[in-house]
Amino acid sequence: MSAVEKASPASTAAAESLSERDREILALERLWWQYAGAKEQAIREKFDMSATRYYQVLNALIDREDALAFDPLLVKRLRRLRAGRQRSRSARRLGIDL
Repeated sequence: MSAVEKASPASTAAAESLSERDREILALERLWWQYAGAKEQAIREKFDMSATRYYQVLNALIDREDALAFDPLLVKRLRRLRAGRQRSRSARRLGIDL
């Protein structure tokens, strides 16, 4: 039984609503450590965009409900990491030690 056959109807519908590039971005985030060399190099080779633009696209993508339905564990982890970085930046600006 393939992964597609095991997928829930919600994740199948979410996969259809995401573009191929969106699915590839989520796949890279899921397995980025498997790529030889720097992640930024893999981003440039695979998507032909700067790392800055990639992260802008990724942040918009993880806010979408269809991305959450497609890969809930990954999207929740990325949201949690982003929230932690935002808290750290805010604390630094306010001079608070976390």
